[in-house]
This record gives sequence, structure tokens and C-alpha cells, in this order.
Amino acid sequence: VRMNAGTQCCMFLSIFLFISICLGEDYDLDDKTGLGRSFDGIGGLSGGGATSRLLVNYAEPYRSQILDYLFKPKFGASLQILKVEIGGDAQTTDGTEPSHMHYEDDENYFRGYEWWLMKEAKKRNPNITLIGLPWAFPGWVGNGENWPYSFPDITASYVVSWILGAKQYHNLDIDYVGIWNERSFNSKYIKLLRYTLDKSGLERVKIIASDNLWEPISSVVTADKELQDAVEILGVHYPGTNTLPEALKTGKKLWSSEDYSTFNDNVGGGCWARILNQNYVNGKMTATICWNLVSSYYGDLPFGRDGLMTAKEPWSGNYVVESPIWITAHTTQFTEPGWTYLQTVGHFTHGGSYVALTDERGNLTIITETMTHDHSVCIRPPLPSYDVTAQNVTFHLKGTFVTEGSFSIELDVDEVYTFTTVRNGQRGSYPDPPPSAPFPKSYKDDFDVSGHPYFSEAPNFADQTGVFEYFTNQTDPGPHVSTLRQVVTQRPVTWVADADQTISVIGDYQWQDLMVSCDIYMESVHTGGVFIAVRVNKGGGVVRSTRGVFLWVYADGTYKVTNDLNGMTVLAEGLSGTRARVWYTLTLTVKGNYASADLNGYPLWKNAVLWEPRHGWAAIGTSSFELAQFDNFAIEALT
Repeated sequence: VRMNAGTQCCMFLSIFLFISICLGEDYDLDDKTGLGRSFDGIGGLSGGGATSRLLVNYAEPYRSQILDYLFKPKFGASLQILKVEIGGDAQTTDGTEPSHMHYEDDENYFRGYEWWLMKEAKKRNPNITLIGLPWAFPGWVGNGENWPYSFPDITASYVVSWILGAKQYHNLDIDYVGIWNERSFNSKYIKLLRYTLDKSGLERVKIIASDNLWEPISSVVTADKELQDAVEILGVHYPGTNTLPEALKTGKKLWSSEDYSTFNDNVGGGCWARILNQNYVNGKMTATICWNLVSSYYGDLPFGRDGLMTAKEPWSGNYVVESPIWITAHTTQFTEPGWTYLQTVGHFTHGGSYVALTDERGNLTIITETMTHDHSVCIRPPLPSYDVTAQNVTFHLKGTFVTEGSFSIELDVDEVYTFTTVRNGQRGSYPDPPPSAPFPKSYKDDFDVSGHPYFSEAPNFADQTGVFEYFTNQTDPGPHVSTLRQVVTQRPVTWVADADQTISVIGDYQWQDLMVSCDIYMESVHTGGVFIAVRVNKGGGVVRSTRGVFLWVYADGTYKVTNDLNGMTVLAEGLSGTRARVWYTLTLTVKGNYASADLNGYPLWKNAVLWEPRHGWAAIGTSSFELAQFDNFAIEALT
């Protein structure tokens, strides 16, 4: 894939002045018959869920370098849109993101890392478009139901409070808010959200719907004038570059509001190149947003490396600028939102596609791609077979661009070119980051919040069900004044099968033999229960089927050791004498096929026999959605 955009800019400026004598297929680029749709930008999606979790834990200068590759104009991807998850305390693909309202009477606009990420993006590109979308909701929003729209006024107020908080506490102006649920969309809620936004002085905030499929939203918008007025953008997920006639008939802007989701090697780069062009050529979509922005989560969670770049080792500082960054730059460094597509865009006779955009002030940018099928397969939807061959193409520039001007180029397969009058694009770079390294074998965290003033989560912990936050214990002036606390007390409204237990994982998925210790504190009298675990083998949307070695203690004075998170396969059990509101130290050791544990330094059980799994993360968690605290976490990995 040709990705040296700066060189291609110079190539265009020199070729542009000559009449070509090369033979090949001819293509007109002409604005005299009118222009196409307005370009709205290319973006990245942080969330859906917890896909930027490890990014915040990078030390400087590496964290800023990663952010520059993503957002700094004329440097790397130069993203024009940032879409973030409105956290809902629920598992939404690779982890949970905290809500700004865990409970109905609770508001906190400093939880999580999306606020920070939006500010960092705005710092680099003040014109970047910001979008918020909830994938899930705290349980109180559903009032006991796993559905957010039974009480649409509550849901609308909840979402609008997040938008107001973004402005009040972070000076962030959210431009769009999405409505999405995997099962359906709710017209009544969309109208009520529009009303609530307007009533709150947020008329400028526009609505994207239904952030799922083209139908039924297209037909319903056409038939319902009030809904038509409420919805600004028809957004679709993974459209395969195609739209429907019903969507076009609405007259609305069409966006691929979530796309890509593909392993970010060169084939993933080819997928991204093909859909960035063909989403407009085939589907008249004027914005495309990549899930995900940056693969900054443990690689053995679902959809590992499905981002524009990879940054999953804050402990080493290593990150990788993958090919989708430079594929993005082919468009973003040489256009701006508000530019307009020419009507003369399309497919090459021998495969591939081309688009052309203008600022209507004399600038013109042309992007071509000749991605073969096997070099551009996306994770979804299935890609029908097609052929691409090497070809000579001649572009004839007409209208206001050049009088009888043309240029020719030989296009090989699997290439991307940008031809442009914009002169200031570049392939930005930094010195190589540190080499990749595994998670430290010896690791400790006393959860002292003073060392991490900007974020609510402890470094490197990846919550998979529930939310684990820093907590300052005002009533305990002793050694546990600053702890990590699990705070979700009601099952959230969720589209992913969250576990019935809460769990947060950490470490190296390849760990086999190790010792984990942690101080624990149960807050629920009689019903409380907590665990520490090793060899935890699953997370994300399949967290309910997680296996490993789990040491549980309960407030009723018992313990058990299980081979699974659900607690169905019991390896050992007995009396522990534990109760709520007392601190205990748990230690779990696994070597080979044997596991043992200590409670406050005294053996609780020895040599429980286990066979599977053979490796996995360490973890902490609770037996239900309940309050519990953790402190002085430590790992010593043997293999």
C-alpha cells in the first residue's frame, strides 16, 4: 500500500500541468454539473467498550506521542471525529466503563477516561467533532428491567446530564448524541430526547439514529414528520459500503457510525482503505467511524488489535503505529469536514475506486484505492468475490479545475494514492518507543489515589463486570484509608451477558504458576462475598463462562475454591470465620496442578487439584453486585 502522502502531494502538483499521453481507461472529474454530498469526516471510536483502558496508564512522552498519531492535524491519522462511550457500568465488548451516575442520587463527571481523552483530542484539534453514545445504562435507569426505554423520560434526562456535565466540568461541547440498542429503536424516546435537549439549551446537539441498521429507522423517519425533525443523521453499523433506497429517500445525511472492527495488519489496512472510499461511492455515506480508535486493552480479550493503532503495554511504553493510521491520513490530511464530494466519483473498470473532494475554493483532493479481495477483507459483513488488476487510468480535469487538463498513472493492485493541491501533509514520526515487554512478574499496588489524581481506576486493571474505583475511606484513618472499591450494586441495563459476579482482570494472560495476595473488606453483612483468582481465561462478552482458580470468602464465615467464575465447579470448601466489615489478607498460590491459600497468613487449604485452564490473568471481584474494598494487591509470577 502506497502511504507516503507527502510524496504523492508533490507528484500531483508536477503531473497536474501536463497532458498525458499514457493509454488506459479515462475518468472525468468535473464540477460543472454540480457537486455531491458534503464530507463530514473520518473518526475513531473509544468505547463499546473499554477499548482505551490501558492508554491512560502510559508514561510520558509515549502517551502524548500516541495521542499525536491519532489526533494531531497533518501528522498521523489526523482524525476529524471522536466518538466515545457514555459509560453505563456494564460490559460492552472488552470491559466496563463507569457511569457518571451509578445511582439515581449520584453524579460524578470525573469518572473514567473518556473526559480526558476528549480534552486531549480537542487540545490537538479544536475543530474535532465529538459524539457520545450509551451502549448500556446503570440498573436504576431501567427500574429493574433490562431495557432502557420503559421510562424514556428518565433515560433522556440521564443522557442529557452527561452532555451538560461535559460542558460544565470539562468545557467540552458535544456535537452529536447517538441512540442505539441492538434489539430495536424507540421513536418515542428519540422525540423525548430531542425535547429534553432543546429544553436544556442544547439545540445545537444533534441526534444520530439508530446507530444500528438502515431499517426500520429509514422508513419510520419518512413516515413520521416529528421523528424526521428530531433526527439529523441516519447512522448505521458495518454497512458493507452499501445503503438502501429508503435511506436515501429520507434526504438525511448518511454515516457509517461504526465500522472496521478488523485486525490491524496490512489486510486490515486494506479493509479500511476500501471502505473509506466505497462507503461514499456505493453508499453515499459522508462519515466513517472506526471501531476502535486504539487497541489499548489486553490483547487476549475479544477483538484484539482491532484499532487504528496498538497501545497495549503501558508497563513497557511500547506501541505500534499500524497501517490504518496512514490509510486514514490519505484522506484526513488533505481534506476537511465541509469539503464536498464531486458527483464524478466511482469504480475503476478493472477494480478499485476513486473519490474526489473540493473545498470549492480551488483545492482538489483525489484518493484512489485498488484493494484486492484477499487484501481487504473486513471482519463483517461477508465480502463477495471480485477482481482487481493492474491498470492505467487517466483523469480528465474539467469545470473550474483545469481547462482540458489531464494526468495519467499506472495503478498496481493493493495501492492507495492521494493526489492533491494541499501542500502541507506529512508522515509524522517520533523516535521508536521502547521494545515490547511482558507484564512485570512482580507487581504491587496499594491503591493510593494521590498517585493517580486524574483517573478513577487503578492502573492496568480491566473491569469485566462491575466497576472498581479508587475510594477514600473517611471513617478509617488507619492503613486502609485509600482502597479500590467495587461500586455497582444493581445489575446494569446491558446488551452483553454480564456475569452475575463482578470481576476485574490484570496481568499476563500467559501466566501459569503464580502467587496473588490482596487485603479484602466485605461491606454486605451476611450476604457479602469476595474473591481473588489466577489463570482467569476469559473476559469481554463471554465473561460469564470464565474459568480459572477462584478463592472465595464470605461474610457468613465460609470459603470455597472453584474452577469457574459461576462457582459451579468446587475444588475445596469449608469454614473461614470471615465476616463483613473486617479486613482480611487472602493469598492464593498455584503451581502446576495444585493450588493452596492462606487467610491472614494461616493455611486455609492446601493442594487442591486442578487441570484446566493452564494459564490466564489474575483477578479480583465480588460474589454479586455489592460493595466491597480491596487493598495492597500483589503478584509474584513464577512462570
